[in-house]
Amino acid sequence: MADKQDAPAAVAVVDPDGMVSGWSEGGRLLLGWTTEDTVGRPVTDLLVDPPPPGFPVGYGAGPEHTGFIPLRHRDGSTVDAVVAAHPLFGPDGRALGHAMTIQRWGSRPVIADRAFEQSPFALGVYDPELRFLWINASSGRVIAHSEEQVLGRKYREVLPEFDRSLFPERDDKPYTDQLSEVARTGKPARLITVFRPLGSNYANAWATSIWPVRDAEGRVRAVANWGFDMSAEYWARQRLLILNEASGGIGRTLDVIGTAQELATTPVPGFTDLVTVDLFDEVLRGEEPPSVAAFTSGETMVLSRAAQHSATEDTDLAPGPTTPVSHTPGSVAARCMATGRSTVELAAEPGQGGEWAFGPGLAADPAHWPPGNPLIDESIAADGLTGRITVPLRARGALLGVVAFSRLDRPEAFTADDLILAEELTAKAAVAIDNARRYSRERTTALTLQRSLLPQGLPDHEAVEVASRYLPGGAGAEVGGDWFDVIPLSGARVALVVGDVVGHGLHASASMGRLRTAVRTLADVDLPPDELLTHLDDLVLHLAGDLQPGGHFQPAGESGATCLYTVYDPVSRRFTLASAGHPLPLIVSPDGTRTSVAAQPGPPLGIGGLPFESTELELPEGSLLALFTDGLLESRERDVDEGIAELQRVLNHPAVSLEALCDTVIDAMLPDRRTDDAALLLARTHALARHHVADWDVEPDPAQVPQARKFAVDQVDAWGLEEAAFVTELVVSELVTNAIRYGEPPIKLRLIRDTSLICEVSDASNTAPHLRRARAFDEGGRGLLLVAQLTQGWGTRHTTNGKTIWCAQALPQSESRGCRSPP
Repeated sequence: MADKQDAPAAVAVVDPDGMVSGWSEGGRLLLGWTTEDTVGRPVTDLLVDPPPPGFPVGYGAGPEHTGFIPLRHRDGSTVDAVVAAHPLFGPDGRALGHAMTIQRWGSRPVIADRAFEQSPFALGVYDPELRFLWINASSGRVIAHSEEQVLGRKYREVLPEFDRSLFPERDDKPYTDQLSEVARTGKPARLITVFRPLGSNYANAWATSIWPVRDAEGRVRAVANWGFDMSAEYWARQRLLILNEASGGIGRTLDVIGTAQELATTPVPGFTDLVTVDLFDEVLRGEEPPSVAAFTSGETMVLSRAAQHSATEDTDLAPGPTTPVSHTPGSVAARCMATGRSTVELAAEPGQGGEWAFGPGLAADPAHWPPGNPLIDESIAADGLTGRITVPLRARGALLGVVAFSRLDRPEAFTADDLILAEELTAKAAVAIDNARRYSRERTTALTLQRSLLPQGLPDHEAVEVASRYLPGGAGAEVGGDWFDVIPLSGARVALVVGDVVGHGLHASASMGRLRTAVRTLADVDLPPDELLTHLDDLVLHLAGDLQPGGHFQPAGESGATCLYTVYDPVSRRFTLASAGHPLPLIVSPDGTRTSVAAQPGPPLGIGGLPFESTELELPEGSLLALFTDGLLESRERDVDEGIAELQRVLNHPAVSLEALCDTVIDAMLPDRRTDDAALLLARTHALARHHVADWDVEPDPAQVPQARKFAVDQVDAWGLEEAAFVTELVVSELVTNAIRYGEPPIKLRLIRDTSLICEVSDASNTAPHLRRARAFDEGGRGLLLVAQLTQGWGTRHTTNGKTIWCAQALPQSESRGCRSPP
């Protein structure tokens, strides 16, 4: 069999009577027949099927005219071959027969050589000394040389620019050295090569592969490479890296000037060469920026140059007073601020980059430009600019200033993607600058800061009715670090959180804001209460390690923080809680009795190394939950136990609403003169009506998927939600199929009709699915994408017995009411 795979072309001579008169050694290697076997026999004996009409005459019209013929191997197998017959003539012109060449179908050069030659990728083969042996047409267009011009010449001689590194500071090897290393070691390499051709200031990015070419004995006889221009993809990724850098580099301090300087330095020099940031004086002073209506009067706008950074010269502004900058009504910056739209100016019409030519390789596609862009303005070349992007600096509907991104003497023009990047960078900076402005204005007002950090309004939720109060210390006291939160979770559940940071002032409030954000982030992962506190404890430890007591700001107080995290499930009426050094909640049953909580609080946050424990209770519907901080209980007149007894007594007072009950508790529990802040969160539990929950055990068999779909559609129809049936059927099919295919039994499908229609599929596997982008010919990978597009939200929560994949569909308000169980 090996002989047949490696057989060269065979040659046969056929006389005018169709008898074989000559047979080459290649014929024996290809078909197994020897000269003695074939000479003197009809050539048709080699055929599997009857010969075509006129065979072999019809196969000699020319070198490009070949025929496909199945031939008989000596062992009885069939060899698919390409046969070409060429007529033979004597000196007198008399026909002597035909010379036939026989080659296995698909072997070189008929198929392979043409495929390689016509490949759109650049292909090349070089000897171990890197002398050119062969290149295809695409490679010739890339290097601007024909095959005849480069054969036998060394790679370094033809392409000297590849013999140096574009980024020596990264210790990148020149591409020529990569070829030599593959030839020396025999190990293939795959890499992305970024280089700047001679005579060009533009760097190209190529995806390349290099591999050794070995002979039958395994010796490296040559080196081959292939590559394609991926400049578009490469620079798109560089834009993402700049955005990622901006996410961590912009807004690190609550300082307006500092944030403007971070915006100016982040995109230089990877994206642009010069950045200027101009802000209104009101923003620098921490005041509200002027209204947009003031920009339509046609007056000159006077701003202050808050930051400037250049890659070519030292033009950065030193810390200190800013420089006034005027923008006349007709200027591009003034128009951008007045209209709220960005503008791209180019010194010349952008060129059309060739598909394979060195250079940008990309044209500025007009179809992707927003209206009015780009503007061709040759006058900017007088300032040494090849292009400029001007973006209004806006945050939360307010105009803060304007940012200009300029390129100096770069050959490539800005593209529509560059405009998007500039707007993204500006948007990130705008939020950070506005935060800094707000901080500088509000840090002297403790109550305003407290309101900005605590929830502005508690969400409506079918599982609980909630009300809350926060009171800072007495008049003149700084705001503290007490906080609370209500976080909707998957499966109609809700998390009730309360915490306390030791200390007062801005530092305690900032610490409280960080912890509340971290809890919200961890709650989105749907961790159990004990695991969530463990992760929160780790976070506090990391934050404590970053403290700098010798700096301008005093240390934050996360290491003295406590937190109580609870989760209530209205389906099972289960209430799960875990405490990190925080007082346990007070639970009052509907009959007025206190429900004891058999749990011990864990250590405060920041201790590390000690476990947190969860406690689970089953609550009657209508139970009253009181979560609070120690400032509500402690006073000079009573201890903690007396405070809890007093709180229970007050909670048993009749009240028309939880809001009114909150006021009653605050009036009864807090003295007029207090030195500590206090937070109170009251929640009345509700149970989801049993007929609004449906579940079904699914056998781990793909044949069960249609049954699951039918179960879901029937249940949705029974709830009167026919409009949601199609989407429900689709998501149930996808989630159940994934659970059967990738999960482990037992598998359960559950539908919940709450304020939204929730679909849950649980299995015993701990592997979590990931949303990914399926390629054109992938058979899978689109299910979760469909679920994500068709539903309001989806996610994964891990349980002690596996995981649950859920998704939620929004319901009309009229359809989402009345889900609680009847009294």
